[in-house]
Amino acid sequence: MRYAFAKRVQHLQSSAVRDLLKITDKGDVISFAGGLPDDDLFPVEAVEKAFAKTFQSGGKAFQYGPTEGYIPLRQVIVDRMKQKGIPSRVDDVMLTTGSQQAIDLFARVMFNPGDIILTENPTYLAAVQVFKSYEVTIIPVESDEHGMVPDDLDYKMKKYMPKCVYVVPTFSNPAGKVWSLERRQHLLKSSRKKKVIIFEDDPYGDIKFNEEETYTPISALDNGDRVLYTSTFSKTVVPALRTGWIKGPHQIIRMMAQAKQAADLHSNSLSQHALYHLSCDFDLDGHIQKLRKAYYNRMKVMQRLLDEAQMPGLSYIEPKGGMFFWVSLPEEVNTAGLLTTAVNKGAAYVPGAPFYVSEPKHNTMRLNFTHSTEEKLEIGMKILMDVFKEAIEEEHQRV
Repeated sequence: MRYAFAKRVQHLQSSAVRDLLKITDKGDVISFAGGLPDDDLFPVEAVEKAFAKTFQSGGKAFQYGPTEGYIPLRQVIVDRMKQKGIPSRVDDVMLTTGSQQAIDLFARVMFNPGDIILTENPTYLAAVQVFKSYEVTIIPVESDEHGMVPDDLDYKMKKYMPKCVYVVPTFSNPAGKVWSLERRQHLLKSSRKKKVIIFEDDPYGDIKFNEEETYTPISALDNGDRVLYTSTFSKTVVPALRTGWIKGPHQIIRMMAQAKQAADLHSNSLSQHALYHLSCDFDLDGHIQKLRKAYYNRMKVMQRLLDEAQMPGLSYIEPKGGMFFWVSLPEEVNTAGLLTTAVNKGAAYVPGAPFYVSEPKHNTMRLNFTHSTEEKLEIGMKILMDVFKEAIEEEHQRV
């Protein structure tokens, strides 16, 4: 039967990452594809105790809750954001089903078909999927390792008059870069001048490798009326709790709450209560320190293996935090075309092309280093480097 779907579904696309995870989950494949934290580092005992305390308390945890989320947990989030220099009030914070829902709710209440968003190129794939589903026009801004290039940002602000700029300035997905303070300040100044909203996505900000370095959120530079800031517990506690949050101007948060009422009434109350108890009884900051150390060590292993490949034309930016290497290979390598070969040999990655808003570079890929042990990193990276070297040799022989 042919179904009469709404016209907007033509903009829906399956995620290359999610599709790849389905493949790698079925076999004995070392996967560097998903943005997955390490299962073995989950604070299982602390989460179990937090849920036990939630069950013992009973009452409100099992009942419908406020759309904006459990107030004590929102207060915990307010306090944690203050440590990053982000001023906020409980009324300006809403809990969401992962930070992904925050992106969707924001797009739902803010954009009409044809509205324009500026973003980096490449950028977070799932955000692009959301924006396209609301028929938004996405314009890429030229970027380098320090963030959006000011001249191109100013030019496109003036030319396109966007409604929003979407950025992941700290340990970005997929590129793993960190914006300089000057680039953050320039974006904020430019957005104020043109009266443009900034959506700052910060799922990885806590996973930094140099304790002495400070990466000031753009939201911390704002006076409260220009920047929305979203983050999540998925990378620091466990993804399965699906609890994120968004902080922003009260009018926007209020409108998003109304949209959330229509979507799901509220996010999982049990998870919210458990996270509150965990934040009170568990040393979350100490746990994050443990994650930083483990992930830094794995990042250095992957970096060493990339260097040891001695492949002319291979380049990357060393991550200062987060979960990913963004790798450029020789131009003759098409990472999408070689993915099946790599998976059949036992290793997986994400081809880079889907992360681009326009003019995709097919010789790029994203590698996750947080989910694999150092032993699997050694094995999997050897498989990948051999696949790419063989492809380059075959291409040279054709020439």
